[in-house]
Amino acid sequence: MKLSADLRAFSSRLGHDFRRPALLIEALTHASHASPSRPDNQRLEFLGDRVLGLVMAEALVNADAAAREGQLAPRLNALVRKETCAEVAREIGLGDVLKLGRSEMLTGGRRKEALLADAMEAVIAAVHLDAGFEAVRDLVLRLWAARLAGVEHTPPDPKTALQELVQARGQQPPSYAEVARSGPDHAPRFTIEVRLESGDTARAEAGSKRAAEQAAAQALLASLGAGAQRAR
Repeated sequence: MKLSADLRAFSSRLGHDFRRPALLIEALTHASHASPSRPDNQRLEFLGDRVLGLVMAEALVNADAAAREGQLAPRLNALVRKETCAEVAREIGLGDVLKLGRSEMLTGGRRKEALLADAMEAVIAAVHLDAGFEAVRDLVLRLWAARLAGVEHTPPDPKTALQELVQARGQQPPSYAEVARSGPDHAPRFTIEVRLESGDTARAEAGSKRAAEQAAAQALLASLGAGAQRAR
């Protein structure tokens, strides 16, 4: 099997020449474009998430021999979270080569954070299966190099910041609940409410539950004022 010109160009941007091109095609195939003869990238995404976590955890341990688990955990989260994966995907033009069904194409699937993040993890798994762990480790460390170098100064995401704040106050972790859903199935909108043990709440709407949760957490942090600033 030969790669098309656009996939060859993507492989060049990625920095990996696939011996098994079918792995790359599978990694870039969203469920909306799948068929019995054309598997989607969900299994590869599952594997890639674990491979990325191992590479990043190893890199963090090697980079700071004095760091304790409590310091390493938030750094790891910052490096492997969906938002970061989507950022890396955009940098290498992954969205341009995603294989999407018509509904996802019409709703801007090439720009959707969740789709980009999942495909980035699937591509990581494809490289791992194609060339082994050392090859994928080198690739990930190259693509994440700037983020690794500055991870100690990366602020936590809103959900993490909110959890740190309430823990510092001796409260239970925040709870998140879906309170509304609107829009068609191919482009839903979710409204999420976050609630604290103290009774403080906030709501936010977004195109995915994950994004709505982050936005709700950010809104609650803002409403809590000075304490939220310290958590960030």
